[in-house]
Amino acid sequence: MSRSKLAVVVIAVVVTTIAASGRAQDKSADWIAKQSPDLVALYREFHAAPELSFMEVQTAAKLAAELKAAGCEVTTGVGKTGIVGVLKNGAGPTVMLRSDLDALPVLEATGLPYASKVMTKDRFGTDAPAMHACGHDIHITCLIGMARYLSANKDAWRGTVIFLGQPAEEIVSGAVAMLNDGLFTRFPKPDFALALHVDHELPAGKIGHRAGFALANTDAVDVVMRGRGGHGSAPNRAIDPVVQAAHFIVDLQSLVSRENSPFDPAVITVGSIHGGTKHNIIGDSCRMQLTVRSYTPEVRKRLLDGIARKAKAAAASANAPEPTIELSDTTPAMFNDERLVERLVPVFHRALGKENVEPSEPSMGGEDFSRYGLAGVPIFMFKLGSVSPQRLEAMTKAGKPLPTLHSALYYPDPEPTIRTGLTAMSAAVRDLMPPNAGK
Repeated sequence: MSRSKLAVVVIAVVVTTIAASGRAQDKSADWIAKQSPDLVALYREFHAAPELSFMEVQTAAKLAAELKAAGCEVTTGVGKTGIVGVLKNGAGPTVMLRSDLDALPVLEATGLPYASKVMTKDRFGTDAPAMHACGHDIHITCLIGMARYLSANKDAWRGTVIFLGQPAEEIVSGAVAMLNDGLFTRFPKPDFALALHVDHELPAGKIGHRAGFALANTDAVDVVMRGRGGHGSAPNRAIDPVVQAAHFIVDLQSLVSRENSPFDPAVITVGSIHGGTKHNIIGDSCRMQLTVRSYTPEVRKRLLDGIARKAKAAAASANAPEPTIELSDTTPAMFNDERLVERLVPVFHRALGKENVEPSEPSMGGEDFSRYGLAGVPIFMFKLGSVSPQRLEAMTKAGKPLPTLHSALYYPDPEPTIRTGLTAMSAAVRDLMPPNAGK
């Protein structure tokens, strides 16, 4: 074949592929538009019935039923309350789509007609409210939408899709629980894994992306300062753990400001402090809960070692017993596979318009989606705008602060958020799993 004829053939193949992609995109847009009312209603059901980490029994059951209805082989109870749905469509790549399931112990204050009124017990047995203040209800709904779409449009893709309903993301324990329960041995190990996460600053209709490190190492640290109780009128006869805690909290600030390079991101926040029972009683202990954020293993170790050193120093200066220091709820920094991001960003441009696809800055937030990347799977989590441009503009004009994720006031605008999430995710899956993938 001459070079000129070969060039014509290549051009014809490219044009045909682009045309097929365009037809699939148009078809998906029509399908998503028709499904939107039902998916929004489903979202509201999830929003009104949140469950806390490793307690997602009803949420998991509802997701399992939806995946079965879409034709998936469903396994329940993976990693305690996790769900795995497998949808096969011939030979081809294996792609995992992940949603988290759990809510937060937050008392909802949105005033929505479908707002959560749930009161429950947390993992420590304490009475607690529950709210989907981090948008996991949107994530679940998008996962169900993708299962329905891929089941109804098998001509648009080829291979195996794993639909993952993961528990306990809010305590960064669900991913490791599912992996330890044989996620990548009992089920096909994916060639790629995708997830989306709502964002409170991006307008609905837009998505954000970042290659490489996007989210931080996270560590929860519980510190208990110990003393000797006594009467508040005679502090010289006691050892005050609250004073120790005060010294410790102030001293913590120097770990970031004086012991860490300003070019290395680091955060230490004391999220809670509890000590004493009454005005005139010096208690025996004071408990603090810290969250620690970093990106590199070196900075992480330096911060954690420094916390232990300064807690012990505060106790020693008061001639008090050594404090108790416990580490929990840890997860490594999340690294979005650079080649996967580079491949899919142009796909998002075509599906949503280049003006609706934005680069994202790295965040000190954490996500145990990172665990799947460390298990050897190329991963990509993208941000999903969730607040309508009209609401953003109104709040800005009124000078009102925008509610962040984990706020009692945060809520997404579901229809454009779900529609955009499905548009982006379906385009990504079609690119990774083209109909001719197994031929």
